[in-house]
Amino acid sequence: MYYKKLVGKKCYLSPIDLNDAEKFTEWLNDLEVTTNLGPLYSGIINVEGEKEILKDLSQKHNYSIIDIETNELIGNCGFLEIDNVNQIAEIGIFIGNKKFWGKGYGTEALVLLIDYGFKALNLHNILLKVFSFNERAMKCYEKVGFKIIGKRREALNRGDKKFDAIFMDILYDEFYKKK
Repeated sequence: MYYKKLVGKKCYLSPIDLNDAEKFTEWLNDLEVTTNLGPLYSGIINVEGEKEILKDLSQKHNYSIIDIETNELIGNCGFLEIDNVNQIAEIGIFIGNKKFWGKGYGTEALVLLIDYGFKALNLHNILLKVFSFNERAMKCYEKVGFKIIGKRREALNRGDKKFDAIFMDILYDEFYKKK
């Protein structure tokens, strides 16, 4: 069951439903889906393990991304770390449902999440990490207003290739100036 916590035009963010563990497990065992996630999901994920991950995520500010017209699960997004004292956080997003790739759902989900972070969680700076080969994601992040602030060189091994981890962030004023 999904609940409309943060609502956009294409999608809404809902508290994570542990009953979606099987769908997430399917996506996380699809190499085409996980290739952009980095080393975290390079192993085999089973349903019980994914239920534990979703249970942990559901206790924090992490949400399922749901198509507004069909109520179909698309992926998830949320805050990986929040430092309330310094008003900073790190976010992540995952679109597992391939039929929604490249259609603006990730961008809208991020806008909803970032607006919530700045207005409801009183954040000032939001950071994310993306790998240098993931150009589609970087374009999405730049469209939202993120700026590259640095990189960790050759931080990810893929076969015989090494890729940089790109760090991007956005400030409160930059996000609302863009709108």
